[in-house]
Amino acid sequence: MKKAGTEMVCSAQDSFFMQRALTLAHQAAHEYNEVPIGAVIVLNNEIIGEGLNCPIFRCDPSAHAEIIALRAGANEIANYRLINTTLYVTLEPCMMCVGAMVHARIKRLIYGASDKKAGAVSSKISCLDQPFLNHRIEHLGGLMAEQCGQLLSYFFQNKRNLDV
Repeated sequence: MKKAGTEMVCSAQDSFFMQRALTLAHQAAHEYNEVPIGAVIVLNNEIIGEGLNCPIFRCDPSAHAEIIALRAGANEIANYRLINTTLYVTLEPCMMCVGAMVHARIKRLIYGASDKKAGAVSSKISCLDQPFLNHRIEHLGGLMAEQCGQLLSYFFQNKRNLDV
């Protein structure tokens, strides 16, 4: 993962894992009628945890895709510290999810679409860049942003059309 000028360059492997997160986002929308967000945790080039957004289905306000993936990854390796992992998520994480990532000690965060309303990585607030944090997470946004953003736009457009 490199930055070339202002353009971000990701590996084919990063795209592969983001595509899996996007598949999970589709599943959230189509199977659960939830906001389409998917997340994947990777360690040593293997998926150790996956999550899709499901707070309504689970009646759990913390059931964001990232939290579900973090829990699954921690269970898979039997450790709450997810050291040397990468989290791929289709939408820029919120404050709750950013806090959980810091506590889990993930190494890298790669997200797709920016969240201009509640993004806690760069859009609304830069939570990961706060000097008081005792763990730093490398972060990069914009991977497959168009596909991730379109899925969200279509979902909310359909919701609005159904409400009419």
